[in-house]
Amino acid sequence: MNESLYGDLSVIGMRGCEDMAAQVDSWLKQWRGTDESFVVKADLIRFGSGEAKGMVHSSLRGHDVYIICDCFNYGETFQMYGMTVPMSPDDHFQDLKRVIGAIGGKARRISVIMPMLYEGRQHKRSSRESLDCATALQELVNMGVTNLITFDAHDSRVQNAIPLSGFENVRCTYQMIKALCRVVPDIRLDRDHLAVISPDEGGMSRCMYYSSVLGIDLGMFYKRRNYAVVVNGKNPIEAHEYLGRDLHGKDAIIVDDMISSGESMLDVAKQLKAKGAERIFAFSTFGLFCNGLDAFDEAYAAGTIDKIFTTNLIYRTDELKKRDWYAEVNMCKYISYIVDTLNHDRTISELLNPVTRIHNLMDKHKAAIEG
Repeated sequence: MNESLYGDLSVIGMRGCEDMAAQVDSWLKQWRGTDESFVVKADLIRFGSGEAKGMVHSSLRGHDVYIICDCFNYGETFQMYGMTVPMSPDDHFQDLKRVIGAIGGKARRISVIMPMLYEGRQHKRSSRESLDCATALQELVNMGVTNLITFDAHDSRVQNAIPLSGFENVRCTYQMIKALCRVVPDIRLDRDHLAVISPDEGGMSRCMYYSSVLGIDLGMFYKRRNYAVVVNGKNPIEAHEYLGRDLHGKDAIIVDDMISSGESMLDVAKQLKAKGAERIFAFSTFGLFCNGLDAFDEAYAAGTIDKIFTTNLIYRTDELKKRDWYAEVNMCKYISYIVDTLNHDRTISELLNPVTRIHNLMDKHKAAIEG
């Protein structure tokens, strides 16, 4: 073992994460000047009843293991009683535990890279209900996981469930801004031409960061709900009310952690257009698009929204990738930096705080426009 490393590096890509693991592996091999892959193969074997077992094909004794798991990849399926069943987040989480169980406690350290946190939306209890995310985190820690690395957690305070274990909540701010400058080269990143908008109160801290590092105005919508009715497990939204400065002549960026049905985001975009905003862009770390793409196609055709940026951290359909209004933000190199830094047992604080890189990007982009 190289003395500068915490342990021999091994990367496992769970089902649906093989491509991401391969890209991460490619960067690691390039940086370390080797042709030998760091990826370790792990199989999930299903029985006809739907039961399963995990199997790792090489010894990981003393290794520093990083497991990449996308709990929201419904493109993966399995056979149960002759039926083809799409994998749910519960199925992916159980498979993750099976692989950890197959390692058998022999690894020196296990870190789980779970881009979208399993049950992250059920992060607090408001009545007699389960607290699934906290329970899941405790399960992983009890099985020997040392670090959990997630991206843009719905509420990072859920880490209080495992206060003595590593929990890193990574934001994609730099990569989103970089992608915007690449896809929309004439965008002007200043207060006179751009504003950032939060679609609800919960996303304000996320948007405040964009506002601060870019030096642009901040606006917010708050949701007026009908608390007398429950539809699909939640109180329906009656209206979005805007708080913020005049938007006439400015482009606007709507920032949210995820797009589920997209109903709220499209309603917000429509209102921003009515308030005089020019182009509307959306930044969302996770594009779930649970209700399909038709509503977004219609909004794009109507000129309501110009571009939607989501990461490749979770499953995206081929149909989504073909849309003119869609732009993908690749996070594999960033994950590789995190893995490489942790494997060298160094702090990732600098990676988590990209202010200098953002300002350098802004200066470069401004010079390109003015030049």
